[in-house]
Amino acid sequence: MSSLSVFEDTRPGVPLLQTHDATEIATALAPFGIRFERWDAVQPPPKDADEATVLATYRPWLDRLMGETGAGSADVLRVNAQTPNKEALRSRFLSEHTHSEDEVRFFVHGGGHFLMHIMDRVYDVECTQGDLISVPEGYKHWFDAGPQPDMVTLRIFTHKEGWVAQYTGADIALQFPSFSS
Repeated sequence: MSSLSVFEDTRPGVPLLQTHDATEIATALAPFGIRFERWDAVQPPPKDADEATVLATYRPWLDRLMGETGAGSADVLRVNAQTPNKEALRSRFLSEHTHSEDEVRFFVHGGGHFLMHIMDRVYDVECTQGDLISVPEGYKHWFDAGPQPDMVTLRIFTHKEGWVAQYTGADIALQFPSFSS
């Protein structure tokens, strides 16, 4: 189930807000330009479906989203117990970073936590199957799918280079509890 927890960036154990309501999540994030939606209308493809099948299943939504954002490509990221470099991937995602484009993800299967560091707050959005999140370019954030990730996501890119992070060097991600599957 999707959730949002908001914390002061100096008090990770004391939530200022917690909700599981998708409308409340979207409303709380909207003032920052963060997009959160539920795409419940489609029956997801099998977890082991190939990339072409996953992309075809969500093509109408992808076309709309790519048209709105000017994105030029989409791909499928699959991370699970069989992913050879899952620990290295997790450590890359766990460090606070920014991007020079919006980070747009749709969760086909599984989930994880997007944590955005905005001013003096941390917004922890637990995304699950059927969730779309778009973090605007330049926003400090990190992502945690847990030590035993099992997810399939659509990634949407504007730049042809794909996922490129600019790390902030801050250790704030270490101050917040990591997601345990």
